[in-house]
Order: sequence, then C-alpha cells, then structure tokens
Amino acid sequence: MNKGNKRWTTWLCMILAVTMLAACTGNSGSGETAGSSKSGESGGDQPLDIKMFAGLYNEIPDMDNEYWTEWEKRTNAKLDIEWVPSGDLDTKLDLLLASGDLPEVVAYQNQIRPTLITAIKNGAFWDLTPFLGDLSEYPNLKENLAPDALKYLSVDGGIYAVPRSRSRVDGGLKIREDWLKQLNLPIPKTFEEYRETLKKIVDSDMDGNGKKDTVGLLFVNNPPAMFQAGFGAYNPTYDNDGGLMSPGLTPQYVEMVEWFRELYADGLLSKEYAVMKESQAEELFKTNRAASYGRPIWWDHEWEQAMKKSGQPDAKILNLSLTGPHGDAAVGLETGVAGGFYISKKVPEEKVKQLLKYFDMTASQEMTDFAYYGIEGTHYTEQDGQKVLTEQGVKEVNTTSKGAGVLAYAKWGKVISASGDKAYNDAKIKEVENFDEIGKIDFYRVITSEAWRETWPKYGDEYSSMMTRTIVGQISVEEFRAYVDKLNSQPDIKQAYQEMAKAYEQFNQQ
Repeated sequence: MNKGNKRWTTWLCMILAVTMLAACTGNSGSGETAGSSKSGESGGDQPLDIKMFAGLYNEIPDMDNEYWTEWEKRTNAKLDIEWVPSGDLDTKLDLLLASGDLPEVVAYQNQIRPTLITAIKNGAFWDLTPFLGDLSEYPNLKENLAPDALKYLSVDGGIYAVPRSRSRVDGGLKIREDWLKQLNLPIPKTFEEYRETLKKIVDSDMDGNGKKDTVGLLFVNNPPAMFQAGFGAYNPTYDNDGGLMSPGLTPQYVEMVEWFRELYADGLLSKEYAVMKESQAEELFKTNRAASYGRPIWWDHEWEQAMKKSGQPDAKILNLSLTGPHGDAAVGLETGVAGGFYISKKVPEEKVKQLLKYFDMTASQEMTDFAYYGIEGTHYTEQDGQKVLTEQGVKEVNTTSKGAGVLAYAKWGKVISASGDKAYNDAKIKEVENFDEIGKIDFYRVITSEAWRETWPKYGDEYSSMMTRTIVGQISVEEFRAYVDKLNSQPDIKQAYQEMAKAYEQFNQQ
C-alpha cells in the first residue's frame, strides 16, 4: 500500500471512530438531561454524577452493594457521597460552610441552623424558586410532598432546597409492655402515673442479674420532644411586650426541668444521661437494661428482636400516649420535612435542572417504595400482603439508605417496620393512630430571625449547662428559674422575641 492510501485509510478509521462514539453517547443536543429517563431505563444518557454531603445513621454503606447499584440504575445517577456520622453533622457542616468548598449537594436535616441560613444569605446555594416555578415540570414534587413542605425550606421568600420527606408521626415514648404485664401494672396515662410506673420497674430486677441497675427513662442531652409537648412548651407563649418566647425559656419548660430533677433524684434517669451517646442509650434499651426510651417508632420490631436475643423472649414495646399536667398531649410531631437538599451555587445552571429532575424522580412512589424495601426477592419478600425485609434487606435498607433522595411523603413511614409482618404493623399503626391529630410541632424549629440567630448562640451553651446542673441537683430550681427570668429580660433576647413573633405571623400567612 502506498503512503497516500495509508493516510486515506487512517483518516477513514478516525472518522468512523468518532461517528461510533457519537452514536454510543446519545444525542446530547436533544434536550434530554442525564437522569431524566424512566426508572431503570438509562437509554443512551450518561449517568448524572452527583457529589453529595449526607448524614450517616447506620454503618457506612457499601455503595457497590445491590441496593445502591439498583438505586443508581433506576435514577441513572452515579453517587459520590461523603457520609457523615449523625452526631458529627452539625460540626462538619459548619466546617464545610466556613471553608466554602462545597460539594454539589448538601443534604442537611436542620433548615434553620444559623450557619446554614447565613450561608444561604451569602449566596452559597441556589434559590430554586425560578427553577421550580409552578412545579409543572416536577410532577412528583408537586403531588407527593407533605403539606407546606417547600414553605419550611424558604428563606426571605425564596425556596433554597427540596425536602427530605419524613413522616410527621415519628418519635414515640416507648415502655416495656411485657414488663408492665409481668409486674401487673396498668398502662400509665399521665406523667405522674408514668413516674410511679418507672419507679416500680426500677425497684424490680427486670433483667434478672440480681442488681438494682435498671434505668427508668433513657434520653440523651435534651428532654425528648414528647415531654416538651406534654408540658405545653410547644404552645406559642408571648412575653409582656408581645414577643414570641423560645419554648425552652417558658414557664412550662422550667416546670418540666423541675419534673426531670425529681426523676433524677429518684434514680429514674441514667446518671450519665448528659454525656451519653445515642448509640449507648440504644444498646441499653435493646439489651433489656432500660424501661423507657423516646425514639422513632419504626425501630420497635427490630429492637424487640434484639431484646429477645438478649434473653427475654416475651419482649414487647408499647408507645405511650400520656397527658401532661395541664392537659397537653405528650406527642411531638415532625413537620414532614427533615431538612432538605441544597444545591451549591458553584453548580452550573444547566446541571441544577438535571439535579432537580433527579430529585423529582426520587420523590416518585416507585422510588419511595424501593427506598423503604429494596429489591423483591433480594431485600424483601411478600408475606400476607406485607413486604418483609430479608436478612440482606435489614443490612442494606435502613435510615442511611434513604438519605440520597426526596422520597414521597408517607404518613406511617416512620411507624411501619420493614422487618415486621402485616399484623404487627397494623397493630403498631393502631397504637399511634391519633398522634397526628393530638401532637404538636416545635414552632421554633420552623421559623427563624436574624436577631435570634445572632443572640441565642451567646447564651445557648451556658443555658444547657444550667439546665443539666438543675436536673442533677447541683443548683436549685429557684436558681434556674431566676436564671431563665434574667435571660428573658435581656434587651437582645426581647428584641429577638419581637422578630420571632413577626416571623411566626408571616409563616402562618404564607
């Protein structure tokens, strides 16, 4: 072959190679976005690469396992997630925001954290309002979110995230129902009955080790929401100038602290509650060393199985519906929005649209069912009309595995156990069926103001210390009450209350 023919052959091969490459990569000019094809159908689109910061609530997942491989296949996405242990999320987020080196997406559960609000106001994240519009391009976000979901993610009238959908009914005040039956004790209905019940359990040797070492009530650091609701702290309370008071600085809250002080003095709380980690408390409860614990309801079946393996085959958990001293229901509700997915302003506008298409897909009922149960035959089996997780499902389908997508709102999503059968879950729903109607939301978790964000950090650490010292008996209730009164009289706090009252009014008018 002469040189001219060789050159011609070389050019022909190059042209054919380029043509074949274009055919393999799809029609990039067609207007289709990566991740926009139907679930499980990748078409010719390249997977959408997503770098994300998200919370870790279980063991670090293997992103190559069957669950995550299928998730990426169905959404046509390639996830690069920095999983951050839940106990470190706040600190890690603050460091991330301070560095300015943000990943494409930040998934975070507290939409009013001061550092996050400041970052939003400083332009760190996209205002998604013009992208979302009337949601006509995002049918799943339009139809499948909790009521007012996007309202909870707004700052100064702009929507800065799509939600992490979670049930309003979430936490329950658990007690060992089998222990009540064993001791012939009635189910308590009031806080005082509950206190007396705990005392009788603690005075008994429920784990059979011959020692009086059973913990009455487990909680970590701050009193659980159900107690705050039950003492009326979630009832909007105004000072003499019309300012909306922080729930933690109301007379109702001080009354609750006094009640916890009495529990502590009676030996009904763990002596280490103020420094205990959630994992440590969970282990105590799961191994039959505690009577009561305020945590998400959907863990009941899994924890009962752990209790049975720890030597108590009749273990059974009941979520109580108590009434507080002034008639308030001891049920704390979530908003249906556990924070959101924030898109860094460094992301190009076109990719913002692609990410929103991805998040809309994750809000479909199909992807939500997958998030809760995984693959049939691999992660779950069908038993009497109920999806039940297999051993592999229990390992791979958990709280963390729900952290990469919006998900459709599910009223009983945090009540139903994926490892329980239909009869178990039907009974669990009946146990808490009125919670959504009688419970209350901490309104200071859904509104914010610049004055409050700037003011409370100056007092927050000292306040937490004073509350702990009161509960453990280092200072008197009168000293704590005087301290709270002093805080409430501070000019900066009073001004913050005024702004919070306006923010609450505006929130209710949206």
